[in-house]
Amino acid sequence: MARNEISKEIEIELDEKTGMGQYANLSIISHSTSEFVLDFVRMMPGMPKAKVKSRVILSPEHAKRLLLSLDENIERYEAVLGPIALPSPQTEEAEIAMSLINGEA
Repeated sequence: MARNEISKEIEIELDEKTGMGQYANLSIISHSTSEFVLDFVRMMPGMPKAKVKSRVILSPEHAKRLLLSLDENIERYEAVLGPIALPSPQTEEAEIAMSLINGEA
């Protein structure tokens, strides 16, 4: 049997609280030799502090798979709904994000 003919089914459980998700408008990515750490942060306008709402730790292989999957999904999204505009890096939100990343906040 060829590899692509093998059917694998995985049952994934999603409880109600997790299913509600967490809103984040900033992500900070760091890595070591063995893992990538993705911190998802919620920044609020006019607030001097931002809070990490979720942290996901991935192996390098899974981080790369996530990158490829996001790229594929963004391409599909933009094919239907048009390009996703990115704000210029000079916006207030970008300046706040950079100050957080650089430890200036």
